[in-house]
Amino acid sequence: MAETMSPVLINPRPFASSISTVISTQHSFPRVQNLHVDTILAVDDIEIPTVDFSVLLSDDLKKRSKAIENIGNVCEEFGFFYLVNHGVSDEVLKSVFTGISEFFNPVEINDRKQYEKKNPTDRIRWGLQSSLGENREYLKVIAYPDYHCPTKPAGFSDAMEEYFKRLRVIVDRLGKAVSKALGFEECYLEKAFKLNSGFDMSAMNLYPPNFKSKGSIGVPNHTDPGFFVSLIQDVNSGLQILSHKGDWINVNMPSDAIFINLGDHLEILTNGKYKSHVHRVVVDNNKVKRISVATLHGPSLDSFVSPAPEFVDESHPPMYRGMTYKQSLEANGGDEIDVQSSLEQIRIK
Repeated sequence: MAETMSPVLINPRPFASSISTVISTQHSFPRVQNLHVDTILAVDDIEIPTVDFSVLLSDDLKKRSKAIENIGNVCEEFGFFYLVNHGVSDEVLKSVFTGISEFFNPVEINDRKQYEKKNPTDRIRWGLQSSLGENREYLKVIAYPDYHCPTKPAGFSDAMEEYFKRLRVIVDRLGKAVSKALGFEECYLEKAFKLNSGFDMSAMNLYPPNFKSKGSIGVPNHTDPGFFVSLIQDVNSGLQILSHKGDWINVNMPSDAIFINLGDHLEILTNGKYKSHVHRVVVDNNKVKRISVATLHGPSLDSFVSPAPEFVDESHPPMYRGMTYKQSLEANGGDEIDVQSSLEQIRIK
């Protein structure tokens, strides 16, 4: 698949003019539980919804109300979408990709080794993987509420800090919109997840890494913890997401869009009404390098997350055990900056 990559973000389909037009077909596919899918083939003909963020900020109450209704449909029927008109400028995105590219300079790899894993309290971590199951070089940083980033190259930390600052505006507005879509007051998710002090971790990835990879998989099948995950990329290919009906979908992002995928803890809180989706990265033949930035926007570390009473009744018993966000991040034996999914351990069999 990598040989089809283009050096720019391309999507032949135009943006939806507003969120009210993003859902052309409603799907009700069964939940796919099996994470062990061997094939790397994927399809391109499944439309991924596009959400116009600016409508969520509109002073027109009717438009905003319709936007909130439809974002609820998107979350329930799909669980992922492209976010456009999100307020992150082209200049900010360019600075981010430039800084990351310079950080991953192959001739300076020894300088990056200072950030190799030392202890569970790391707030900056670098790693390089080349195996049949994972092929990438990555830099992980804590983005919020306390910001951490390498000071070199020059301008890199400032660029990332500005990007993360813009993302927090998106977290706040999506939290309010999803709360209203669920039928509650705007502050519902902020209170449930303590989003004002939520724990955000960002992974900056280079695919393939600074040497030839040993397999087709950049990152294997997984879901992500948290409220939602936002992703940007400099080359349009590689990311695949598993749909409700079990198809791997190629994520062909519109230019300047942010890809949003719901996280495990929104699934837990809503007792399965909204679902996180399995996704992966395929590097294939290593013809083109790709940089991505995946930021996991989570509850505060001390937030206790369990199925909310509003989503539990005799017909819908609790599907997940409750625990703090910190406990869930450590349930697989990892630590906070690894932010591994523990959804299967939390699920009540």
